[in-house]
Formats: sequence, C-alpha cells, structure tokens
Amino acid sequence: MFKKILIANRGEIALRVIRTCREMGIQTVAVYSTADRESLHVRFADEAVCIGPPASRQSYLNIPNIISAAEITNADAIHPGYGFLSENAEFSRICADYGIKFIGATAEQINFMGDKATAKATMRAAGVPVIPGSEGLLDSVEQGKELAKEIGYPVIVKATAGGGGRGMRIIKEESEFQKAWDDAKMESGAAFGNDGLYLEKFVEEPRHIEIQVVGDQYGKVCHLSERDCSIQRRHQKLVEETPSPIVTPELRERMGQAAIKGASAINYEGAGTIEFLVDKYGEFYFMEMNTRIQVEHPITEEVTNFDLIKEQIKVAAGEPISGQNYTPQRYAMECRINAEDPANGFRPSPGKITQLHFPGGHGVRIDSHVYAGYTIPPNYDSMIAKIIVSGQSREEVMTRMKRALQECVIEGIKTTIPFHIRLMDDPGFKSGIFTTKYLESFDFGGL
Repeated sequence: MFKKILIANRGEIALRVIRTCREMGIQTVAVYSTADRESLHVRFADEAVCIGPPASRQSYLNIPNIISAAEITNADAIHPGYGFLSENAEFSRICADYGIKFIGATAEQINFMGDKATAKATMRAAGVPVIPGSEGLLDSVEQGKELAKEIGYPVIVKATAGGGGRGMRIIKEESEFQKAWDDAKMESGAAFGNDGLYLEKFVEEPRHIEIQVVGDQYGKVCHLSERDCSIQRRHQKLVEETPSPIVTPELRERMGQAAIKGASAINYEGAGTIEFLVDKYGEFYFMEMNTRIQVEHPITEEVTNFDLIKEQIKVAAGEPISGQNYTPQRYAMECRINAEDPANGFRPSPGKITQLHFPGGHGVRIDSHVYAGYTIPPNYDSMIAKIIVSGQSREEVMTRMKRALQECVIEGIKTTIPFHIRLMDDPGFKSGIFTTKYLESFDFGGL
C-alpha cells in the first residue's frame, strides 16, 4: 500500500480524498494555488505545497510544479480527483516515467476514451450500442450532409475533443448544415485546440444515464449500477439520483453488462463511468466514458455502502476488485450547491461567506470545503458543496432533500439553493418523467 499520496486537486474532492487516506493510514500532501491558501484541504493534509498563482494553468494544470511537489515530499502516488489533470494522458504518462503511481487510468486508456470518435469506434467494436453516425472524423461538409441523409435528420455535430457542450450544434435540416459546421469548428478549435468534428443521429427526448464501473490490473471489471443525470443546464449537471426513475431491472442489467464490455475492451483500471443516452423507447446508446471519479459518486456510495475513493486507491496499489456487481438497496439524490445566482442566468457569485450552517440528520451527507469566513475565489468552478440524501424511496428522498435545503444557510453570496428547493416541489420532476431538456422550460423567475 502507498505511504504518501499527493492530491493534485482542490476543493471538496481534495478534502474527500484526504479523509479516506487518513482512514487508511496513508499520509497526504495537498497542493494549492495562492488563491487557496486558506482552503480546508490545505489545513487537513499532513503536508502542503504551493504550486503557483491563482490561474489554473500556472498551478493546478502545471505538471512540472506538481511533479516537483511530489518529489520533494516523497509522495509515491498522485490522486488527480476530477477535472484539471484527471483525464490528461500526458500527466498519467509522466507520473509513470517518474515512478509515481497515477491513481486512475493509464495514458493509453485515457487516450482511447478521450477522443470521442476513437471511443465510439472502440465501443462499437466491443458490442456496445452506439448512436448511428460517422465512424470517425468528418472530412468535409459534403461528407456530413451525405451521412445525415442516410441516418435522417435531426443530427448533431460534435467536437471530438469536446466537453461541457462546446463544439456541438444540432442540425434539423440540410439548409442549416454549413453554418452549424462552421460555428462548431470555430468553437472547438478555440476551446480545445482541435477542430475535428464527428456526426451523430440526434436522440430526441433523451435521458442521461451513467453506469459506474471499477476495474483492476488483472482484467476484472464490475459495475455499481446507474445514476440519472438528466437534470442539466447547458450540459452541466445540477441534480443526480440513483436508481433512475425510468430504469427497470432488465434495462439495468443490459446497461450494466454493456458498460462492463466497454471497460473490459480497454482493460480499464480504476473507477470510471460509462455514460449513455436512453431514448423514449428505452433503447440506450453510448455517449462517452469518463476515466476518473465523478462529482456525483457519493450517491452510488450511499446506496451500495461502497467507498469508491478507497477502491480507487486499493486498485492502484495492485489489489483486485471483488468482482461483484452492485444493485442499489436504497435511493439517493445529490444537489450541487453552486455559488451562482439562478435568478440571473446562473451568474457566478464569488465572494466571502459571512454565515454558514449546513443541514444534518438521518440520511443527510455534506461534501464541502467551505466555512464561515471563507472567500470563494473567482478563478475556479463555482461548486461549493454537495448535499447528498438517501432514503427508502424516491419520495422520501425528495422530502428529505427539501428539508435539508431549507436548513442550509449560506450568506454573503448567491447560491443555487432556491432553485433546488423549487425543483423538489416541481410536479414534472416529482413525476420522474423528464428529459435532459427539462430545464429549458423551467420557471426561474422570482428565485
């Protein structure tokens, strides 16, 4: 087992990893930018190293500085968390070159799944259902138009190196193709330094369902059931729940086995997520694989009683997984609390938290790094907490979540709490029948 792990991240996920390491008797090293000097992960780690100024490129994305911090502290492993360098194949490779274990996927595995077109081809070869579309990158507008005629409109062009909705355009008819192509190419080139595009059939009335998988170094893979991430705004998840209201035992089994096939095809090591779109007919299609721990991993932990961070560390240290597929025994839901103003287009609201009270009680878990007096910097993602609740039914979970949200007091900044409270009372959400487009017609007024 590792003696010392450096956490190459910040915020709540850094604190989450530190807590599990402490329970396992493993020493920890926090890295931080000057903007995060007063963050809790810096206080709670055994050692802390400043790696640069606030800008991510000069700190949390600065590979030489992070490797140097690992070397001077004699860390024998690095946990990347999520975001930043967690799916960076070059970082994984460099860690290996320096004899530091990267707690996550190998560079080869990240490359397989990081390029969307390659990932789709890999899954198709493994027998995983994929959305009809191009088998690789499109060479021209004309090629895209011909393929769109074959599979039928609407279609969607996507950036092969994309994420967060950037470099994507929905095309409903051929007359829209040229402009959508030009816009997507320009946006993806600016955002990712790669303007390659591929095309897919646009799935109407989709649900976003993901399967949690864990694989070890010996070729074994298991799944820990699904999470429903359909409540999104501009392709950013706001609420996640498990089990999904629309997933039957039969569909869960099919999706779980497909996820295992996909992960096994690349000999996947560590915790990862296979993401699917499920259409209104109950058919599912591979969307992408995230080769890291997810923000929403706590809801899976709550319904399976399975510590995913601990499993990541054990697998990275060479221990085998149990090989058991898990089925939810309870219900759980997570609301992401962001420092944003939902009444004004979710405008970021950085600043000082003057008062703070988190909820508690049976079935309530809080993952957060903030405290009263903490100043939220404007340099990073706006998520400041996750409220996770569990219970015996979806109805109980929603009631408990509303109670927890109403107890939560965060003053000095705007947060998404008012939105979440309204959502818990929303008839459409309570029915469980909604799509990834649900919030496009949601009433945000008066929050």
